[in-house]
Amino acid sequence: MRNLWAPWRMKYITAPKKDERCLFCRVAEENKDDENYVLARKARCFIMLNLYPYNNGHLMISPYSHVESLEDLSKEDRDALFETVAKACENLRKEMEPDGFNIGINIGTVAGAGFAGHVHVHVVPRWAGDTNFMPVLGDVKVISDALEATYRKLKKHQF
Repeated sequence: MRNLWAPWRMKYITAPKKDERCLFCRVAEENKDDENYVLARKARCFIMLNLYPYNNGHLMISPYSHVESLEDLSKEDRDALFETVAKACENLRKEMEPDGFNIGINIGTVAGAGFAGHVHVHVVPRWAGDTNFMPVLGDVKVISDALEATYRKLKKHQF
């Protein structure tokens, strides 16, 4: 088995928590979509860029319902969540032309959930050769586009 190491995420993990409220509930309540990199708000969920991405275009799709796990969502929320995941992949393919995707849900702290109380889906575009020596030798992850630029590119699409 191979490991996927992400040492650049230590900045996020060790950062002092400024606001103890749930990130997804806070973003859902706020009217600061540009500041929070919210790409779209749907009736049952919303899409935002990850501030600490594994790769360029790393999205998080969150239901408005504050629940810990998929089985706690209503069928309607679950259906809407995965329809939005599919649409996100479609839009990422159009705009960024990835070779594939990692799509994941970390349920529970032991599974790697940074926000264990609020289930959400990660959509990470992948390209052939998107890993290189920088994270290994330099403790640096190269993200080829600024969050602001990625936000502008993806914001124009209909989710």
